Amino acid sequence: MSQNVRNALIVLALAGAVYAIPGGGNSANFIGSLLSTLIVGAFAFIGYKLYRENRVSIFSLGDRYRGMLYGGVAAIVLMMAVRETMWNTPGGSLLWAAVVGGAAYALVMVFRHYRSFSY
Repeated sequence: MSQNVRNALIVLALAGAVYAIPGGGNSANFIGSLLSTLIVGAFAFIGYKLYRENRVSIFSLGDRYRGMLYGGVAAIVLMMAVRETMWNTPGGSLLWAAVVGGAAYALVMVFRHYRSFSY
């Protein structure tokens, strides 16, 4: 049996268990929340490792570009957290897109400044 078929059977077995077992929906919600927490923790750990490995480069950017880097990352994290709420209204969707676009622009400017150094 190929690995893809095996994986599909595992997913179908889990779906059947959620459907057939009483309270399976609550268990599925718990497992989904647990997996989401693990993924967020993994992203935080990766961010921490990247920061530790590139600390000298980050501090050599200068205050202005370092602030743009931190602000851009913080804005994107914040917009991902409030995405569902802001997408419910047209004005919120427009504001969300503007903030994400501004954060992306700030990160591109930081990257261009970083690449302009001759290491």
